[in-house]
Amino acid sequence: MIMAIAFSVSYCTPGGKKKEKNNEKEFKVLTEQFADSKILRYQVPGFDSLSLRQKKLIYYLSQAALCGRDITWDQNYKFNLLIRKTLEAIYHGYSGDKKTEDFKKFEVYLKRIWFCNGIHHHYSTDKLIPGFSPVYFKTLVQGTKKEDLPMKNGQSLEQFLTELTRLIFDTSVAPKRLNLDPSQDLVLTSGANFYEGVNQQEVEKYYTDLKKADAKLKKDQKVSYGLNSKLIRENGKISEQTWKVGGLYSQAIVQIVSWLEKALTVAESPEQKTSIEKLISYYKTGDLATWDEYNIAWVKDDSRVDFVNGFIEVYGDPMAMKATWESVVNFKDIEATKRTQILSTNAQYFEDHSPVAPKYRKKKVKGVSAKVITVAQLGGDCYPTTPIGINLPNANWIRKEYGSKSVTMDNITYAYNQASLGNGFLEEFAYSQEEIDREKKYGHLAGNLTTDLHECLGHGSGQLKPGITGEALKNYHSAIEEARADLFALYYLDDPVMIQYGLIPDLEVAKAEYDSYMRNGLMTQLVRIQPGKNIEQAHMRDRALIAHWIYEKVRKDKTVEKVMKNGKTYFRINDYDKLREKFGELLNIIQRITSEGDYQAAKELVENYGVRVDPELHKEVLARYSKLNIAPYSGFINPVFTQVIKTDTIADIMISYPDDYSGQMLFYSKNYSFLPAR
Repeated sequence: MIMAIAFSVSYCTPGGKKKEKNNEKEFKVLTEQFADSKILRYQVPGFDSLSLRQKKLIYYLSQAALCGRDITWDQNYKFNLLIRKTLEAIYHGYSGDKKTEDFKKFEVYLKRIWFCNGIHHHYSTDKLIPGFSPVYFKTLVQGTKKEDLPMKNGQSLEQFLTELTRLIFDTSVAPKRLNLDPSQDLVLTSGANFYEGVNQQEVEKYYTDLKKADAKLKKDQKVSYGLNSKLIRENGKISEQTWKVGGLYSQAIVQIVSWLEKALTVAESPEQKTSIEKLISYYKTGDLATWDEYNIAWVKDDSRVDFVNGFIEVYGDPMAMKATWESVVNFKDIEATKRTQILSTNAQYFEDHSPVAPKYRKKKVKGVSAKVITVAQLGGDCYPTTPIGINLPNANWIRKEYGSKSVTMDNITYAYNQASLGNGFLEEFAYSQEEIDREKKYGHLAGNLTTDLHECLGHGSGQLKPGITGEALKNYHSAIEEARADLFALYYLDDPVMIQYGLIPDLEVAKAEYDSYMRNGLMTQLVRIQPGKNIEQAHMRDRALIAHWIYEKVRKDKTVEKVMKNGKTYFRINDYDKLREKFGELLNIIQRITSEGDYQAAKELVENYGVRVDPELHKEVLARYSKLNIAPYSGFINPVFTQVIKTDTIADIMISYPDDYSGQMLFYSKNYSFLPAR
């Protein structure tokens, strides 16, 4: 059992709103740090004030969120579960000395793969290499009871050791989870477990033929082809294995469905009940048309308690078609949501005044719903690392015809902010004291509003030409889409209308974000890249693309200037108004690329501005960063919800906040692991 702690304090957000916590002493956000990762905790303010019905709903949805964990692991790499269960068996049962330096290195490796949901880095997608040797690994396996290891029937210990040693230590085996190099076969060179026995050309042909066949049958072609399946070659024939009850991942999906069925009994509204029923039906049938029906019903539901659960984002697929499983359980922060409601209410203004070509703007914005949420539970691809905002559904036609929901995760951004206080990062990389003071005063507000604009309006803005789909940009889709939403946010953050709407006190807020964004895109995000490596992750490519494209365009007039001070590199913005114009100019270009499905233009933008790294600047940034002793990546420990049973009924749901990262990971592996190791 995981130890839980009860809390009882309060704090004020940057907007001055008081939030209740339960703690007798100050809540400790940062719990530990290892390799390039740190582990944080987040609180769930307002949970105690919810009704018992709402608490039950959160409890049932949280259980469903935990039940899909193994799915994400298996999607990330075919042998992830085998490796994880082997390492956890060693962690529990190794009979040798656990206080040696080698065993400590083993523990760090295990923590890293827990953090990354597999043996590939969650950002770079490069294979994680252990700090201990194959010889020591053999010692660990031999010192663990054979019956505790996930061996195949009839497999000898020596054969098992050979198999696992190759999977873990051989750098030529699945070197990358996600390869986006267009000069290579993206399918064959990616370790992600979405395809087996097929190459990129065969994948493209399969889905092109499928769409043509459906067109001849006059079937609805709005569905997201391939979203919830693995494409394999079996007995010489290529076919899909659908993730559903009775199909692939059935053991875990059955558990998810059982908790969703419990959630149905305490749904807050008829609309929410309908959406949950549609989701259950989708999991049982695997029918993508039902998935669309669920998304439409979900958009219409405005209940206070809400959740995301399913195969949703395609960032992990080199073909940007197949979705990784994820879940987020949350409830609306009613007071903080007032700011996002201002944005959603005025969505048509932002669309009409966008700097993109009029033909690519929506004539009428429909159903834009935005809110600030308090996260209650993270699962799948959103755990332990998580986004800070979400805009769904992803289907452009649903966005256009029915609208979308956008959220900003307030308690998550607050935890990030608290963990960063006083770490010296800003002082090291900001050019001037003016920048530092502005960031400290407005940075949290600026970041939250940028997320609001990005999720609420950016992703939902614009429209595609008839016949164009998101898949047209293939491996560049994710980076281009994130850049489009970022640019929309950056452009409007400096609009005087933000003051008029009461969202910011003055345009110094925008300056704080512009400083931070350009500094990050040009320089500081390089702390996440290993020497000699290029940028791979979609959001990092997006930020690099924007910052470097603009810097190239304004270098001569010094709108953004590279400055040397005391032998260190800095980037200084000299003209914020001109910078905003350039954000708008690039937004127009990227909206055209998106609307027309211009793959070649997307490729040129991303490859020219979003991928390559200046090795000399990179070396300098890493050296400066290393002196701060900060881990660049953050993940979270989930809170724990416990039923209080009185006379065979649920009298209450209690929340506690564990601080043992390894304990939580082992608890999840013991209680929420439903898929076999092989």
